[in-house]
Amino acid sequence: MTIVGSGDVLIHPPLWEQAAADAKAAGGTGYDFGPIYASIADFVAAADLATCELETPLAKAEGPFAGYPDFNAPPQVLTTLKKIGYDSCTNANNHSLDQGYEGVKRTLDHLDAAGLRHTGTARSAEEASTPLIITTRQGVRIAQLAYTFGFNGRTKPAGQDWLANQTSIPAILAAAARARKAGADIVVLSMHWGVEYDHKTTPEQQTQARQLLASPDIDVILGDHAHVVQPFEKIGGKWVAYGMGNQIARHSEPINDNREGVMPRFTFTETAPGQWTLSKAEALPIWMDITPKLRLVNLPAALADPATPAASRASYQAAHTRISGYLNSRGAGQQGLIIL
Repeated sequence: MTIVGSGDVLIHPPLWEQAAADAKAAGGTGYDFGPIYASIADFVAAADLATCELETPLAKAEGPFAGYPDFNAPPQVLTTLKKIGYDSCTNANNHSLDQGYEGVKRTLDHLDAAGLRHTGTARSAEEASTPLIITTRQGVRIAQLAYTFGFNGRTKPAGQDWLANQTSIPAILAAAARARKAGADIVVLSMHWGVEYDHKTTPEQQTQARQLLASPDIDVILGDHAHVVQPFEKIGGKWVAYGMGNQIARHSEPINDNREGVMPRFTFTETAPGQWTLSKAEALPIWMDITPKLRLVNLPAALADPATPAASRASYQAAHTRISGYLNSRGAGQQGLIIL
């Protein structure tokens, strides 16, 4: 049984402008994110559970939309995420409170309408205390948890501490235990942590990873926030993806670092009735093309395609090499990570 993770879905204005242009080119109106995501659709669809990290609050369908620093993005991106096979999105991150309670509520309402499950923020104390458990087609029950280090200086309103999950090791361990008690076979934890634009893990990330993976209630950690690829590491037989980088983004100053990302695929095997062990770790390197159109590139597929132009092939190979180096910088290759 496979679980696919994804880095930040970070909707900057050029991305929704591209989605509008793609919709118009197809004879439609509105926003079509399908062409941006096309290269990874098969990879996502093949997973038993695929989850994304929705970095931006979502606006009303008609807007107005806003980019950095206080995001309010087009909800039409969810149509594509659902269509290509995503099951859920986490949204505990430093932008969770950009639009306050109404922004959280609106975002979760949009996710519900799109048929995407969610965790990390909540509209009520009851919702916050209810574990997200998704049952796969094999009948495996997967719980998801999501926490962030903070909210860009914002604080949760008085009496609404449940609005978004802020990192606390005791709270995370307690939530994982509740998820197990509620019937989860596997618990996946998403952590918004680390230092932006730093490929190296911080001592805090390393300490927290060891504390969390030492728990029998947590099986794997998916990390995000840094907007660059950080290492994978095997700890006590479990894996942590410290930083998956961006999935889709178009920063005002695009550089190699913020155009690179990785999508982990973790295979779990049932070793005894109801007991699942992480048996294989794989990583799919990805890249954002910014000319002539904004497109997410499945690097292994592009490199294997004889039709890929020579100039693009050279830049794709360089990106794949860089990403592999970041992933392996804490020994992941020797620990069994397979880079696709």
